[in-house]
Formats: sequence, structure tokens, C-alpha cells
Amino acid sequence: MKIIFLGTGTSQGVPVIACSCAVCQSKDTHDKRLRSSIFISHKGQQFVIDTGPDFRQQMLQEKIKHLDFILLTHGHKDHIAGLDDVRAFNYVQKKAMDIYADKITCNAITREFYYAFNKNKYPGIPELNLHIVGDTPFRINDITIVPVEVMHHHLPILGFRIDNMAYITDASYIEPKELDKLKNLEVLIINALRIEKHYSHFNLEEALLVAEHLQAKQTYFTHISHYISYRKYNKCLPQNMFLAYDKLTLEI
Repeated sequence: MKIIFLGTGTSQGVPVIACSCAVCQSKDTHDKRLRSSIFISHKGQQFVIDTGPDFRQQMLQEKIKHLDFILLTHGHKDHIAGLDDVRAFNYVQKKAMDIYADKITCNAITREFYYAFNKNKYPGIPELNLHIVGDTPFRINDITIVPVEVMHHHLPILGFRIDNMAYITDASYIEPKELDKLKNLEVLIINALRIEKHYSHFNLEEALLVAEHLQAKQTYFTHISHYISYRKYNKCLPQNMFLAYDKLTLEI
């Protein structure tokens, strides 16, 4: 399995355009973060988890020319706003893009991208096949995907386990029965917004507690705000835990 971190940042916090903090002004490329998303190549399939506003830029930067499907964690704009740019893959692949998400997220997509679902479709619009997933594992070709329900404040959203890796973002709480789905991982990817507590996201301390409980062989923290400097905080983490950064590539 190949994993590329397309983005490790977030829209949360002070907008970068209005911020003069050390991280926003940093010349360290580890601190330059597009919105959180990952690309996975596994068992002959290529797919992404989440398509935020930077989706087009991320595809171009990594020269990704084919996607078999897309998994979405939830319907907030910083995770779905780039779906319109799926139309480029529609054109090249000559087919609609399969999108897998929970019912709340699928409803958000049909509302936000209503023009893609009109009966009389305008030429060139994105073509999306929505597949509603629940809390039980499902298969896409040879890949088994285990949905993991987490809470984003009061909103239930999905993380995903794929074989021996799992991707969790925007979580502020994970029930014990959902944590059980995350045992015996090679790689855990989980959100860590900032140092201070936040009402709808794990901060770094909370994410560390989850990671220490799960004991994955390697843990990478993502969905990082501009309040966390890579150089300052990565060196303080336990030996098998790391701040992720854009374009980081893993082979597991």
C-alpha cells in the first residue's frame, strides 16, 4: 500500500492571509499545509479520502491521472468543496466517479452540487455515483473498507480502516466500540488540530492519548492548524509518532 499525504492542514483558526505568526510566515516546507486529504494506491486501485478546496491543485502536484473511487469522511466544505473538479477524471476515464460516504454526507453533496443531479444535465458537469455506506464493512473490488464512526462535536462522521492502516480526521471523540476497530494497525493517521483544547477536534494531547491506547506501529498526526510548528513539536513526540506533512509518502 502506498499512501501520499496530499494535504495535512485545516481551515480552522485564523485565516493565513490575516496571520503573521511564526508558523504562517515559516520558510519550512513542513509548515505549508493544504487541506487534509490522502491518496492511496492499493491492490491495483487508486483512490483519495476527501476532496477539499485544494483537490485540483493536489492532483496536479502529484500528477495523479486516474482515480477509481473517492471516500468522504463528512460533508463540510473543507472536505468536499473540490468535488466539482472530478469532471476532469470523468472526461479522461469516460465514466462517472464512484463516491462512498454516509447518508448525511451524500445529502450534503446533492445539496451543494445540485447541478450534478438535475434531470436535464448541463454538458460537462461532474458525474458522480453516490454510494451510501453505513457502519458495516464493505468491499470495492478486492479492497475491504471498515467505516469507523467518530464524533465531530455533535456530528457523527466517518473514518476508514483499510487493511492495516486507518485514517481519522476531525474527530473529537471515539466510542470504545469504534476504537476496537482500530486495533493492530501498522499505520494510524489521526487529527491533531492544535495545542489548546478545541470543542470539535482532538488537540495534540488528546490525539496522543488515543494513539498511545491503540499502539499502532506508527502514528501520523494530520489536520494540523497553523498553531503547530513542525520543527518545534515533531521532535517532542514519542519515537513512533510523527507530525505528517504535505507530500509525505509511506509504503506499508
